[in-house]
Amino acid sequence: MSVKKEEIIKKLPQKIGVYKFLDSTNNIIYVGKAKNLRKRVGSYFSTKTSGKTLRLVNKIDDVKYILVQNELDALLLENNLIKKYQPKYNVLMKDDKSYPWIKITKDNFPKILFARKVVNDGSDYFGPYKSTYVINVLIDLFYDMFYDSGWTPITLLKNKVNSQKNEKYQEIIKKIKSILKGNLKILINQLTIKMETQSELLNFEEAKKIKSKIDLLKDYRSKSIIVSSKISNVDVFSLVSNSHTAVVNYLSIINGSIVLSHIMEFKKRLSEKDEEIMRLAIIRSREVFNSKSKTIYSNIKISEIYENVNIFYPKIGDKKKLLILSERNAKYNLLEIERKKLKENERSKNKPSLIFLKKDLRLKTIPNHIECFDNSNIQGSLPTSSCVVFKKGLPSKKDYRIFKIKTVTKADDFASMREVVFRRYKRVLDEKGDIPDLIVIDGGKGQLSSAKESLKRLGLSGKIAIIGVAKKLESIYFPNDKIPLFIDKKSPSLKLIQTIRNEAHRFAINYHKKRRLKSTLSSALTDIDGIGEKTAELLIKKIGSVRRIYETDLDILSSIIGEKKASLVLTGLTSVFENTSREV
Repeated sequence: MSVKKEEIIKKLPQKIGVYKFLDSTNNIIYVGKAKNLRKRVGSYFSTKTSGKTLRLVNKIDDVKYILVQNELDALLLENNLIKKYQPKYNVLMKDDKSYPWIKITKDNFPKILFARKVVNDGSDYFGPYKSTYVINVLIDLFYDMFYDSGWTPITLLKNKVNSQKNEKYQEIIKKIKSILKGNLKILINQLTIKMETQSELLNFEEAKKIKSKIDLLKDYRSKSIIVSSKISNVDVFSLVSNSHTAVVNYLSIINGSIVLSHIMEFKKRLSEKDEEIMRLAIIRSREVFNSKSKTIYSNIKISEIYENVNIFYPKIGDKKKLLILSERNAKYNLLEIERKKLKENERSKNKPSLIFLKKDLRLKTIPNHIECFDNSNIQGSLPTSSCVVFKKGLPSKKDYRIFKIKTVTKADDFASMREVVFRRYKRVLDEKGDIPDLIVIDGGKGQLSSAKESLKRLGLSGKIAIIGVAKKLESIYFPNDKIPLFIDKKSPSLKLIQTIRNEAHRFAINYHKKRRLKSTLSSALTDIDGIGEKTAELLIKKIGSVRRIYETDLDILSSIIGEKKASLVLTGLTSVFENTSREV
């Protein structure tokens, strides 16, 4: 230990407080808490210090401290300083702040709104939700409750509520808050009555829409209601970790329902213990979500944090099951993090293949971004093309694109390729997207020339490397080069090209099959003997798609088109769906 650091340690008091390590530029690089500041800081300079801690110690140039009255104050102050300064060697935290919320304002006539984040504006926030669709359905249903009580969208927007209606308005708001806290039975009962009414009026399409909302709410409730109604207002925390990452799941239980599930990811910088991370997670979560619960369940034993808040470590029964649920969420998220790291490792492993590809194709740069096109049609019918994208040697499926050929009416691979390449890169240019390092065309000289024409029209000729791959001999064609290139079949670069080409072919074929299936089903009704266009139109209008008609009970179909025709429809569609499912 240097004389300077030894002198710093000696100056530290043996009292409770928070310490800050500063580097030579006076930046805070670590914040910690201690019962005994001198003893704790001195431990960093021990000969038994780990490699990670040693890297921190070598950066320390000075130590500052703040004295506090008790350990709780130290814990809270440490948390505040970490959030404010984001020190390099403290635990990094990521959370799901982008999840949507339902917001009920604190106005005289509260509004129900969609919110992307929690703001300290006095409003009540419910969530977060994983799906904006669920929020939109819920908000629509809530406003229906107002409309059913006499308001219109305009009067509701202008807050035209007299003193008599004000009480009714507040009652509805209270009921909505109860629903958002888990009491969905009210809403489901109301929707069930509406659905049955629409069915009696033979408005089956509307009844079907209401039923889908009921199913959505039941599914939402089944994931939100906890295993025992005896467990009321509780905060549940579980932590799982490995050597470099910890994941904490927080469940908030209010009135017997899980109204919040929140995931936090912590990057370990030193040798932080699970107890330290759990304490940090509990403090931050309860602060962010304004939790007032007097009970905490945890899978990690920790010392007391708050006065009048009890921490339990369930071993059996419903409380343990609740912890298991929380742990499962945490483990899943940790698994996802590990998968991402494995994927990054795979990308690193694929780098040699990309280097070989650069060499074999005589490219100027390593082709980290590759796009491949393939056409699919049967005797010119329903022509389809695919574009698959590989980044750093791995498929980037979110960037895949599929094309319905618009300008070609017969089997013409060259014209189809010309169209899709033009459409693809015109849009990329319009949206100022990334152009690839290499384009692979599934086909020989003809398809390659067609693709090159489109690039020339867009002013991209010579700016993107492009090749064609002929399947028989796996020959590689270059623009303006009559003699193809034959790469060694054992070469990793050829294997990569084949993988990309085969993926484009698979993607195009699968989409083409779906189009064929859809085309078959669209004419399925009128192809049934005894069923004309008017009957088919009536069924589509009342029930919806052909698939829904096929899944509808005979009694309901009979009430619309009669028993005889209903029987013909179900018999005919059964034959169609059985054949198409075997085909696919």
